[in-house]
Amino acid sequence: MRLGTPETVRPAAAGPVADVLVLGAGVIGVTTAYALARKGLSVVLVDQADGPGQGTSFANGAQLSYAYTDALAQPGLLKRIPALVAGMDPAFRVRLSPDPAFLRWGLAFLRNCSQARFRANTLATLELALESQAAMAELRNRHPFDFGHATPGKLHVFRDVASLDHARAVAVIKQRTGIEQHLLTPGQAIDREPALAGTGAFAGALWTPGEEVGDPYRFCLALLDILERDYAVRAQFGFPVARLQADGEYAHALRSDGEVISGRCAVVCLGADAARFLTPLGLRVPIRPMKGYSFTAPVGAQAPSISVTDTARKIVFCRLGGTLRVAGLAELGRSDRVVEPGRLRTLVDGARAALPAAADYAAAGDGWAGLRPMTPDSRPIIRQVRQRLFLNVGHGMLGWTFAAGAAQRIATLVAATQAAASSS
Repeated sequence: MRLGTPETVRPAAAGPVADVLVLGAGVIGVTTAYALARKGLSVVLVDQADGPGQGTSFANGAQLSYAYTDALAQPGLLKRIPALVAGMDPAFRVRLSPDPAFLRWGLAFLRNCSQARFRANTLATLELALESQAAMAELRNRHPFDFGHATPGKLHVFRDVASLDHARAVAVIKQRTGIEQHLLTPGQAIDREPALAGTGAFAGALWTPGEEVGDPYRFCLALLDILERDYAVRAQFGFPVARLQADGEYAHALRSDGEVISGRCAVVCLGADAARFLTPLGLRVPIRPMKGYSFTAPVGAQAPSISVTDTARKIVFCRLGGTLRVAGLAELGRSDRVVEPGRLRTLVDGARAALPAAADYAAAGDGWAGLRPMTPDSRPIIRQVRQRLFLNVGHGMLGWTFAAGAAQRIATLVAATQAAASSS
């Protein structure tokens, strides 16, 4: 099996060969490195940035939404697609493209908009989320470092009866998994979170007491320290991988200047960049970027103490100590990370309309934008694709939520594959 061009590469050029190269050092990459190291494998963590968590993990919504894994493709979205394409929804836009990969993705997405597929996809991702919740709890118990973790619970606020009825139906689907959720009247929701008082009429809310929060960037920094100190994981930052190559024994990550890092296999954890990176290898993965925005501001006079999602405006509010992380907007087909002032204003104005006194909105700053790696069915791609190449990609809007569980799944697969190879 070969990845890239077939010229000979000498592993010794980059020092000792590791068992596994992990490409990408966001929350998916660092948790993957951790899960592999816990299985006794030697790991090199590789990223083009100068440190961990510099991409989509840097300032995302910060919510560990283990109960809210609803697939994006669902029947109710079909009738809204013309408005999304026309840019009539300020929160969710679709930019069409003649790119065949986009067209394939779009057709696959439409096929997943049936009720049966929505149910199957939602339950499949919920299973991964619950695995991830358990894995994150185990990690925190073993290494109790501070990344702003808390369990404040979460309220999904619904502005109209139809949306509330849909939420009720989805909650019923999830009941058999043991998820605890409660439908609340507006009065009950305000009793639960007083910050909702005086914010306009709404039909009701869905309360999930077990939902968690944490700062993903702080998590990446702290876990990297543990990986290097306790597990001898090597981190190679400032290393933009130009291509992958493999021979009979090794996988090699090569820079354009010829520098190489070698391992017995590689795990790609490159988020929205994965498709572009893998295409030259003859590998087609159904991932499209979905751009989102966030800002972090000092808490206001009526900041929520629990996480709040305004479903109509598609905005999440997450308390992180003395600050409030506000995230939202979705732009399918945008692949840049530029913070456009107009779009940031849309987010700030929407947040102010939803919870006027939740934050010091004048101190929102320049904001941040990242790319969510979306698959048509909202299921991450966690599998082996070549003899020495594995993927842990496509986690969509729930990378922070899925990270620990996805890492355990791919580490189990890698370890089993390497053990089988050693015994043969």
